[in-house]
Amino acid sequence: MDDSKLKLSKQVCFPIYSVSRLITKAYRPYLEELGITYPQYLVLLVLWEKDNLTVNEISKKLLLNTNTISPLLKRLEKLDLIQRKRSSEDERSVFVQLTDKGKQLKAQALPIPEKLIADLESEKIQIEDMEKLKNMLCEWLSVIQHKCESSTKN
Repeated sequence: MDDSKLKLSKQVCFPIYSVSRLITKAYRPYLEELGITYPQYLVLLVLWEKDNLTVNEISKKLLLNTNTISPLLKRLEKLDLIQRKRSSEDERSVFVQLTDKGKQLKAQALPIPEKLIADLESEKIQIEDMEKLKNMLCEWLSVIQHKCESSTKN
């Protein structure tokens, strides 16, 4: 029996997982200054792009289940960065809006992407490499997401 395929070093997903965790860790000092976590930052990014979305819309954009998003929203609401309102037309829908404080936080967050790129850039990692990797991962994401959606429909 050839079990070499089960070595950690042979797994495609492990380096992706590890890099993701380390990049999230690299964000931490910048986000701590804002008083938020990386998952909360992702929710805010979605809302800074388009405010007044439903919980389901945010969940879809972040590829997370609503039961994962709900506690994030609750904490963001306690921080007075968002407010949730139940739809008057459909009680099952909850809309999420930025508060004034949440809108103001965007200006403080604006330098974070550039700072992070500066932190990650090195002789071995150039900004062009980061952009190529991001584009490739977006393609993978699209393909894998489509395959996962197709498999759950069958």
